[in-house]
Parts: sequence; structure tokens; C-alpha cells
Amino acid sequence: MFEGEKTIVFWLGLIILGLASVALFSVLWFTILTAQPYVNTDYYWRLLVPPVVAGIVFILIGLYMMKSGTRKKEEKGTQLL
Repeated sequence: MFEGEKTIVFWLGLIILGLASVALFSVLWFTILTAQPYVNTDYYWRLLVPPVVAGIVFILIGLYMMKSGTRKKEEKGTQLL
């Protein structure tokens, strides 16, 4: 999927993907560590929806940037004039 020459767009997409993955993992880790039976779960989950949605959106943006940031190697003889 990511075969070919990597451009700066690819590397920026990889950085965005990595940061978004860390953010989603931190939300999951925070949820596991602080989830207590006495916490009002409705309010608690409403606070976590924006970071989760943003993390998913940025993962998709990063993947798209990585996909569009690779240049395919041209084979000799297939170039049109």
C-alpha cells in the first residue's frame, strides 16, 4: 500500500497518525485507570467523546496523507508523449 518513494506528505501523515494513536491510547488508559463504580458514567463518557472522535478523524487524515504521499516508480517504456 505504501510502496514507492516517500515524500514529505507521507512523513507528516505518519506523524499525525502516530500522535492520534497515542491520544486514543491515552483516553483508553485514562478510562481504565479512573473508572470507578461511583462515578456518574453519563457525564464521564460525554467528556471523552470529543477526543475519541478527533483521534479517529486524525487517524483517517494521517492514513490518507500517507497514501497520497507516496510516488509510484515509473517503468521505462510506459511513459506517453
